[in-house]
Amino acid sequence: MTGGGLVTARHKRARWNVLVTVVCRSVPASGDTDVVVVGGGLAGLAVALYLARAGLRVTLHEKSGHCGGRARTRTIDRFHFNLGPHALYCAGEGAAVLHDLGVRIEGNRPRRGAYAVRSGRFHTLPIGFVSLASTGLFRPLERLEAARCLNGLRTVDTRVLQNVPLSAWLQHTGTDVVREFLEAIVRVSTYTDAPDAMSAGAALEQVQRALRGVLYVHGGWQTIVDQLRASSQQAGVEILVGSEVASVIADRRLEGIQLVDGKIQRAPVVVLACGPREAQALAGTAGQSSALAAAAAADPVQVSCFDVALERLPRPGALMALGIDRPLFASVHSAVARLAPVGGALIHVTRYGSIRTGTDVAVKGELQNLLDGLQPGWRRHVVYERFLPSMTVSHATVTAAKEGVRGRPDPVVPDAPGLYVVGDWVGPEGMLGDAALSSARRAAGAILSSRGPRRDRDLERPS
Repeated sequence: MTGGGLVTARHKRARWNVLVTVVCRSVPASGDTDVVVVGGGLAGLAVALYLARAGLRVTLHEKSGHCGGRARTRTIDRFHFNLGPHALYCAGEGAAVLHDLGVRIEGNRPRRGAYAVRSGRFHTLPIGFVSLASTGLFRPLERLEAARCLNGLRTVDTRVLQNVPLSAWLQHTGTDVVREFLEAIVRVSTYTDAPDAMSAGAALEQVQRALRGVLYVHGGWQTIVDQLRASSQQAGVEILVGSEVASVIADRRLEGIQLVDGKIQRAPVVVLACGPREAQALAGTAGQSSALAAAAAADPVQVSCFDVALERLPRPGALMALGIDRPLFASVHSAVARLAPVGGALIHVTRYGSIRTGTDVAVKGELQNLLDGLQPGWRRHVVYERFLPSMTVSHATVTAAKEGVRGRPDPVVPDAPGLYVVGDWVGPEGMLGDAALSSARRAAGAILSSRGPRRDRDLERPS
């Protein structure tokens, strides 16, 4: 990880240490545990680790048999399959939080072999001066326009565009092909294909992060999950997998959680590290706050993904294809990160946006056709393949109607002292993994601040 992410982490670590120093002197002495975390994805593991390192007793419940959520990696015949294409934004909040927590990230940045696909034709992807000058995607005047727009992306003030739809902002960018090109850059940076609803400010802020570099992680994102889990357990977090929570227990104050088997665990603080609809259901009456209700009603961000492992790559120099007039993307991730055995290749082919019921076959064919263009003859070398027709990559589209990232709920649940939420739908910073990890840090900070120095007789009271 390089750039702004590490600088941010150093500054925030100094503030964090102040909170830890205060809280370690005031750990509650009653209850089954100090904090219950519901959900073992990136956000749940991160908030648990922050709090345990601050001296709190933390129990994490994960209903599946594995931690990691959408960050899990499946290994088949030495090929490491993430759930679709994953990238870590070097200048994003996620990288800063992982650095703050001592997670070591190893990987590389994609740099070569990229194509733009429009009307079925492959052109050099115009991402730099040389490629802009040589690509067949644009006519001469369009090259100048595209160069101006690309330069402008780095400096546009995203704060004033949070309530502006992306499609409205794109109307001021000139010719159709340049607008399509910019929209494609937004899609691949945000994983979202909803220009009429999406906040231009939130989208362009994510593009700015992408332009500062992304990493494909060696061994897949499971390496991040494994480090977070190991560090959490070392810090004293009790991690219970296959443990499903039925509800939050709260009458006049928050008392803990009840499991589906009827068991009760008491705690003055509960962190819901799950999607907004599940969080609202678990929270019961406490989940009826306007912020949680609005988040639960949001449209999730979905993609269709075709993942394929090959014994060898037919065209070693053709590594990425970005759809310009179609919401498509293909990437040979193993050419950048160590995800395949020597000589092999692992490829993710993606269609952004949700699909209608009954269109799975057509969408899979569209993804395979894109791979035909990028890697002709790939079908003769298949080791393993899988098709994920409808995969949620984020729980809530960041919309202009809800003021962009400013409209997302805070980790502190209003009118429910002791209840917090974390995830990719929470907090004012970033999208995807950046939002999830940033919300974990914000929630932990709020919990620790609320439990500052107090008299001994107050320690049993909920936050």
